[in-house]
Amino acid sequence: MSSSSSRALAINSNSPWRALASEGFRLYFFTQGVSVLGTWIQQIAIHWLVYRLSDSISLLGITAFATMAPQLIVGPIAGAWIDRHDARRLFIAVQALLVVHAALLAWLTWTALIDPALLVAMSVLLGVLASFDIPLRQTLIGHLVTNARDLPSAMALNSMTFNAGRLLGPPLAGLVIAASSEATCFIINACSFIAPLIVVARLRQQTPPATSGPLRRLLAEGIQHALADFPVRTLVVMMALVNLTASASIVLLPAFAKDVLAGDARTLGLLSGAAGLGALIAMIDLARRTAMVHLVDATASGAAISAGGLLLLGTSSSLWPALMALLLLGYGTSVANVAIGTLVQALAPPALRGRLIALVVAARFGSDALGSLVNGFVATETGLAATLLALGALLTLATAWLLYHHRALKTAVHPRVE
Repeated sequence: MSSSSSRALAINSNSPWRALASEGFRLYFFTQGVSVLGTWIQQIAIHWLVYRLSDSISLLGITAFATMAPQLIVGPIAGAWIDRHDARRLFIAVQALLVVHAALLAWLTWTALIDPALLVAMSVLLGVLASFDIPLRQTLIGHLVTNARDLPSAMALNSMTFNAGRLLGPPLAGLVIAASSEATCFIINACSFIAPLIVVARLRQQTPPATSGPLRRLLAEGIQHALADFPVRTLVVMMALVNLTASASIVLLPAFAKDVLAGDARTLGLLSGAAGLGALIAMIDLARRTAMVHLVDATASGAAISAGGLLLLGTSSSLWPALMALLLLGYGTSVANVAIGTLVQALAPPALRGRLIALVVAARFGSDALGSLVNGFVATETGLAATLLALGALLTLATAWLLYHHRALKTAVHPRVE
């Protein structure tokens, strides 16, 4: 992008692309798309490999739990660590370890040494790395955007790359698995980390530590601030509820594709791709918003739409209604998660940013992990439809709770973000 293009973007403050006027963020944004595509290809391959090897819905839930549970435990500690260190250097180290992890997973699969137990162990290791990777990515965005008012655009565009990968990755994974094997998907993911690693290593922006002190004290400060701050506390609780229900239902898709729709890996790719399309539409919508206080409204609408998607999926027995349900789920969960993440980052004092972002990530993925584990066992006992309908009902109640606090939340948020 030329300097004149950058100036044009900077002048148009309502453009959904306005954060790209910041050179560092622009470079990061384009290379992230490659990495995220590889991540989604690997994720679908892992889920399909688990179900192919075990034919167990419960093991799907266990594997998803193993991937995300470390983020509930390690995530807050990672946030304190990020606040004490150079986020740029930590990002480079974590990306290198993710390359090694994906390559090892490919080798184990190619040599037929992989089995369900080893997959669960590798998922735990991936979850530990993700505990650092995800808050690091979001912390870097705050450093790379030169105008604080462009933060909603940057967060939405960052999530847009995630959801573009969510749209394109699953169908590609289905095609790759059908033509080759899951191991090829893992190699693709290993290669995808190289581009953002090189770009961040060459960035001129410095990311100095935000604070110093013993790790235990820093961790306690972050948790105490989150509990005492009404908007942050309310938003983190809602993040947990959305992902305990709507996001955690995604773990059931391999079984839904195979057992309800009588499909294969390509069917799973279509379902996941529909969720990705919904999420991509959500990010285009969010990127156009310039008033951050309106993200409180987006959180409530996202939760309500997610609840509707769950209820529709629970009553679906053919492909097209299921695709529509996944479109709603992808849109709703993405709107809620990104709106909450953006608001908490805007509300966070600079010295606490890494820790508060890590708490949001822990709520996001820790709840997803717990929900995935429970959903796998519940679906085994009661069936997929009953489980999905129960999740939809629970999220409907959670949305009603948020609406009860809606006015007070907007009143508290407005003076701090505008």
